[in-house]
Amino acid sequence: MLKASYKKHILNFKRPSGTSRGVMTQKETWFLILEENSKTGIGECGILRSLSADDRPDYEEKLQWTCENIHLGKETLWESLLEFPSIQFGVEMAFQSLESETPFLLFPSDFTKGKKSIPINGLVWMGEPAFMKAQIEEKLAQGFNCIKLKIGAIDFEKELELLRFIRQNYDASTIEIRVDANGGFSSNEALYKLNQLSEFELHSIEQPIQKNQHDSMSELCKTTPFPIALDEELIGIFGYAEKEALLQKIKPQYIILKPSLIGGFRGSKEWISLAEKYNIGWWVTSALESNIGLNAIAQWTFLQQNPMPQGLGTGGLYTNNFDCPLEVSNGELVYDPAIGWNIGLLLDK
Repeated sequence: MLKASYKKHILNFKRPSGTSRGVMTQKETWFLILEENSKTGIGECGILRSLSADDRPDYEEKLQWTCENIHLGKETLWESLLEFPSIQFGVEMAFQSLESETPFLLFPSDFTKGKKSIPINGLVWMGEPAFMKAQIEEKLAQGFNCIKLKIGAIDFEKELELLRFIRQNYDASTIEIRVDANGGFSSNEALYKLNQLSEFELHSIEQPIQKNQHDSMSELCKTTPFPIALDEELIGIFGYAEKEALLQKIKPQYIILKPSLIGGFRGSKEWISLAEKYNIGWWVTSALESNIGLNAIAQWTFLQQNPMPQGLGTGGLYTNNFDCPLEVSNGELVYDPAIGWNIGLLLDK
């Protein structure tokens, strides 16, 4: 008899983490726990307040409904949860976990055997210039050759100085720089700012202006001096035809896939197939999940065989995360099968 329950877990940041949308000290997440024939499956429903399409008052009610209707199975539930992408992901993950040899070995590969790793970008959070500079130096010392800076919240001139500091010490062939504005630029100043940023030979900028300004974003992608990646723009776009229309209209250089925000693995695969149809690049990024969700995303991402650095370096952000086999070494995410899991925090009733 298949049984399902859910549990809320509040993740505490080691230090407040800033974006152009504000500073975060905590992140709530929900776990879907399946039990059948003495086996357990765990899925993470990672919601980001004010960003997720399913940040709604009836979220917990929908989780309860999902548990009560778990007998419908993965495919039917996925279709029924179209407006709840994080629960879609939790359902996919929980069923995959239940069907797997162990709850956390969802997609066995050379990655989970510890034979291959996933290149990732090192994430630098917003803050005072001295704090950002210290993070940059730390990431470089850790062996990252791709770093991602959150921009758009502090003084723009200071952000340009930080980029200048990196480029005075490391050229573009040594360090790839991605920046993420989280929609922090206004549409009438965006191109001017992109032109200023272009002197630093950046790889790309994520979401320079806020979502749902399709005409402005389309024009920006046409005239930009360096590539634009859509991120928040993909959130809340549920149907395949709607996804295709968005890409045809905006014609971005890249899209960024966050399974928790876009309908899990199935939703991500839909975006990938369309991106490849229209010759648009893509990479996968975690959305501040715990190590449980990050583990599933990393294992799945490895199978997609995308050689670009992925955005999967968020496992060390919290004081109360779960011990797991994922480690960051020399700018790559590695899986050490000799390290076990500790999920006592989660299963304590």
